[in-house]
Amino acid sequence: MTRAADTVFTGGSIFSEGMTVSRPGGVAVTNGLIVAAGDDDELRGLVAPRTRVVDLHGGLLLPGFQDAHAHPVQGGVELLQCNLVGAADAAECVARVAAYRREHPDEEWITGGGWSMEFFTGGTPTAAALDAVITDRPVMLHNRDHHGVWVNSRALQLAGIDASTRDPADGRIERDADGSPTGTLHEGAAALVERLIPPIDADFAYSGLLRAQRELLALGITGWQDAMVGAVFGLPDIADTYHRAVEEGALVARVVGAQWWERDRGVEQLEEMLTRRDAAGALGHPERFRLDSVKIMLDGVAENFTAAMTKPYFDGHGHATENSGHSFLDPEALADAVVAIDAAGLQVHLHALGDRAVREGLDALERARGANGVTDGRHHLAHLQVVDSVDVPRFAALGAAANIQAFWASHEPQMDELTIPFLDPSLVDRQYVFAELRDAGARLAGGSDWPVSTADPLEAAHAAVNRVDSGEDVPPLGPEQALDLGTFLAAYTAGSAWVNHRDATTGHLAVGYAADLAVLDRDPFRRPADEIADAVVVGTWVDGQRAYGA
Repeated sequence: MTRAADTVFTGGSIFSEGMTVSRPGGVAVTNGLIVAAGDDDELRGLVAPRTRVVDLHGGLLLPGFQDAHAHPVQGGVELLQCNLVGAADAAECVARVAAYRREHPDEEWITGGGWSMEFFTGGTPTAAALDAVITDRPVMLHNRDHHGVWVNSRALQLAGIDASTRDPADGRIERDADGSPTGTLHEGAAALVERLIPPIDADFAYSGLLRAQRELLALGITGWQDAMVGAVFGLPDIADTYHRAVEEGALVARVVGAQWWERDRGVEQLEEMLTRRDAAGALGHPERFRLDSVKIMLDGVAENFTAAMTKPYFDGHGHATENSGHSFLDPEALADAVVAIDAAGLQVHLHALGDRAVREGLDALERARGANGVTDGRHHLAHLQVVDSVDVPRFAALGAAANIQAFWASHEPQMDELTIPFLDPSLVDRQYVFAELRDAGARLAGGSDWPVSTADPLEAAHAAVNRVDSGEDVPPLGPEQALDLGTFLAAYTAGSAWVNHRDATTGHLAVGYAADLAVLDRDPFRRPADEIADAVVVGTWVDGQRAYGA
């Protein structure tokens, strides 16, 4: 006799990797696992009086999304600080800072972020704008992509930054004509101020994690890879934050942590990373938290001319400069690190945005392949804004995943005003070449880089398919590089599950897999492509238990 299921999802459509489009159907769940997947008639026999029947109301059921590159603790903390995300313009940013100052009269520093570069001339806000509303306390606010900060004069004064201060090797101080700092610090220059900020305490970081988890579960995200685990951005070591969440039973999602590689150190730090990996394993809940990935930043971002390109950036007059961006690690040092990490059985997670950074990352992975043979590292390169055509097939050849942030693949002010005019024209057409990577056999994984941009996988899906952000009436960016919806959803579920070494238990609607599920209010496969972002997550389930929704 067939045993009745605990829960049956019926009355809608399902999608999972291996399908090109959705089809009518649902799943049955018992003890947190999928025990059947099929059409409603097949599932009806698993319904008993005690079975909970979830009516999909014509919506879409799919595996829970997994974000392969996010910063949830940082994102949650920023939601609790001076939050500039969603501000309409520079004036609103300043008004929010002033309001936060009034509401938090006892805070020694005002910190937070989320401002958009396109609000300010040249993408660089000034200390004077902040000085207009606050002079008695220092202010430091990260921009939306977290590769630069906006500070007031009090912060510059406390840090001792003036016209005589030299740029650090991995950053730049924005200056006026006489060399005086104007109030924007790029990349490593931010550390000149950051080191002075009182550290965020453990309880506040923990509150940030729990806030972030609520945000992500509401978007159908049941797991993620935290792309920066360590004591960075003024946070305490967030490995401890995750440990606490595991020990208190508060971590609902499945998390893989990528330990932060300190680029001013060498392979000697690897022993410490292995010790920390083992400490996470000793918690006894690898299904909730593992710490077996390593994050290495190879370059910066194009908007502030620190992404490592094969050709120099242009100036504001259309002339080539001598700057082609920053390689944060010497290629030989990078190769040494990647070979050692791979040999130790850890995963390599590379931030590679410019085409030179992508090439240097692939070169390092090739060195590891030659030194160690084929391993199950499941290494991945994230962001991939510009990829040279000769490097596209190397992803599949090296078994490296392309970790894409599809929401960025569209025309918007930061792209049109701060990026395209300053890139060599031959690089402009090489941006976000998702279709080429797919066609060359690269495994795709989906990520957001939240809080750099929205964590919503459906907004990212809209951009991946249309190459236009939802609600924008602009030409598509490189429409020939668009993905079909099925490919993108597979990347954000099964693809990210593979990267996270969770593909044997999650990422699929198949018998024996964990019932980590997302329910959409409609089936976007049955709607026009320009309506993808209109879909809404109405329910999220982890291990067969509702984690979000009524």
